[in-house]
Amino acid sequence: MTTAGTTPTAAAPCPGPGGRPDDAPWPPPDHGPPAVPVGVLATAWALVAALTAAATAAVVTSSPGLGPVVGTTPQVPAAVDVAVAVAAVALVPALFTRRAVAAAVALAVLAAVSGAATPAATVGTLQVARWYPFRTAGWVAGAGVLGHAVQALWRPESLPLGWWLLCDVAVHAALLGWGAYGRERALVLWSLRDRARRAEAQQERRVAEARTAERTRIAREMHDTLAHRLSLLAATAGAMEYRPDADPAQLAAAAGRVRAGVSDALEDLRQVVRLLRAGPDDLGPVPGLDDVRRLVDDSRAAGADVSYERAGVDGAAPPAAVATAVFRVVQEGLTNARRHAPGAAVRVTVTTSPGETRARVVDDGAAEGAVAPQGVGTGTGLVGLRERVTLLGGTLASGPDASGGFAVEAWLPWDA
Repeated sequence: MTTAGTTPTAAAPCPGPGGRPDDAPWPPPDHGPPAVPVGVLATAWALVAALTAAATAAVVTSSPGLGPVVGTTPQVPAAVDVAVAVAAVALVPALFTRRAVAAAVALAVLAAVSGAATPAATVGTLQVARWYPFRTAGWVAGAGVLGHAVQALWRPESLPLGWWLLCDVAVHAALLGWGAYGRERALVLWSLRDRARRAEAQQERRVAEARTAERTRIAREMHDTLAHRLSLLAATAGAMEYRPDADPAQLAAAAGRVRAGVSDALEDLRQVVRLLRAGPDDLGPVPGLDDVRRLVDDSRAAGADVSYERAGVDGAAPPAAVATAVFRVVQEGLTNARRHAPGAAVRVTVTTSPGETRARVVDDGAAEGAVAPQGVGTGTGLVGLRERVTLLGGTLASGPDASGGFAVEAWLPWDA
């Protein structure tokens, strides 16, 4: 909430009063009121003109008779009052522009000459109090009080001078307070609208981020699940293609593995699609360290030379998230070895100790004359794997190994 006399430091697009465009700043700056439609301005001008005409008639009819001086009161020609009225009405449109302060001060000066300017001067004080800081509005209200006091001094009214001045100060104080209240109310309403708009924008951004994160997670899980299985099928099918003279029993066994692998891949795909339609929190059973042995056995069944060693403290069980990450590290390492180093001997090592787990997959380079399975990977496997490991507070290193092959090694703490 903004106190009187201050201006918000930021202005957000928001429709303001009078049908202002959505890209106009609101609340208005301190240099003037916002633009208003022509219809509103014409209505306000007509109303002030009618009040000014009534005030002019009252002033003219109450003026003393002809003569230079009646008692101690100088006579003011009616033409002066009419001229003041015309000038006051002409200044009214300026109260709705950036020159509102100057117009209000000019109307206060005209009020010192004739009461015909009082309606317009009143509107001027109210406008400045409504759209300008309290300090500026206070000076304008003071000018209005002074102008009417001067008018009462040289054109005495029916009330005693003291009562006239008291009423003068009270009226301008009321105008100043009314305008300040309107300004503060507008600022509060703008603040509430801006807060609601920001909350809605933040909610939309959170929904978009959650949707993007979920899509990324789904893509990573599908890559981790299907890429490994399909690479096994490609390796087995490639062996059948390049060894058509193999023993029929071996070919039949390889064909059976291909059929079973395709069936498993289709079942994995159906499960992912089914879970996506149901909108679950999890995409399926979470693999663990015990499933690493199955990965190794599947690779051996496809003809790969894979050795597996699980070392560490007996009975040490890492958290489920760490175990899943280790499974994905081994899975990605075996997939990359089949794709980029066909025929290579692969060593898989998983070391578990209290507080941390290490996983290492290293090959010794592609075998001479070996043919890689057809197809190109997405190139995002290690990127997604590094993100998974980093989120768990671990590190992932990948690159050429001293043996001439390629190594993938991850370190995962338990208490991240």
